[in-house]
Amino acid sequence: MRGNRKIVILSGGISEEKKISEITSKEIALALTSKGYITEKLDPSQFPSYLKLVEKIKEIEPLIVFNGLHGSFGENGQIQSLLLLEKIPFTGSGFKASAICMDKYISGKLATTLGITVPARYFYSKKKDFQEEYVLKNIGFPLVIKPNASGSSVGISIIDDPGKIQKAMEDAFQYSDSILFEKYIRGRELTVAILDDKPLPVVEIKPKNGWYDYRNKYTEGNTYYHVPADLPANETKEIQTIALNLFQLIGCKVYARIDFRYDGEQFYFLEVNTLPGMTPLSLTPMAAKATGLEFPELLIKIIEFSLQKK
Repeated sequence: MRGNRKIVILSGGISEEKKISEITSKEIALALTSKGYITEKLDPSQFPSYLKLVEKIKEIEPLIVFNGLHGSFGENGQIQSLLLLEKIPFTGSGFKASAICMDKYISGKLATTLGITVPARYFYSKKKDFQEEYVLKNIGFPLVIKPNASGSSVGISIIDDPGKIQKAMEDAFQYSDSILFEKYIRGRELTVAILDDKPLPVVEIKPKNGWYDYRNKYTEGNTYYHVPADLPANETKEIQTIALNLFQLIGCKVYARIDFRYDGEQFYFLEVNTLPGMTPLSLTPMAAKATGLEFPELLIKIIEFSLQKK
């Protein structure tokens, strides 16, 4: 077999999404091994310092580092900065786009510069006074309270009672130093993955019960997925165009997934995921498969495009 076939897969990490990262990384390793790659998983949390992690990666001399981390450190630009400084190739977006996308409030602000609709929002950190009256008057119920910089739906509450605000805030602050209050948009949950500046088929997410929380995301059988989503051609094109415009505006590279709510009239942007999940229930592999791209081939494409990125 010609050429370097060694792939380091970053797995686990220090965030609340460690378990999901381990599942993602296991699936990536299995798929790449089936295609003749030599994989080695490294968990940054198992090293006494990031310097030691870098030393180990350089010792292995991989073709590329496949970033299978989720949450803080993995998605917020830190690991991307480290690898970039050490001139180690890695998959996905760079540090700047990763940091922007991890901050839901900032990415929403950028979306509005393109005329993209976002739900009514209020940003709050403990460094300022909480304006509950403003939230109740300008956002109202149902109200989503969530960490501003986290993923996998951890720490999110959807409430319809002022008496539940304080508890929801406490839950969200467990996962982020700042939180976001957001108008809950009734309607459909849609997502668009981008691969190499091309939108993949739209996926619609339909939990059997409740909303698309952590349990419904990662428990098989709890959620229906429709790929492609049942949308008229013009609406499909519209949401894919919005997703691609955001991807390019923020400076994302190689792949990402953009999440929306749709009330039947407008698409509301929620967030960009620069390291979407790669588990058996994950949405990006699902969308790729709808185009005929099986999971191992998707990973190979991500590696190839990442090695070509500027």
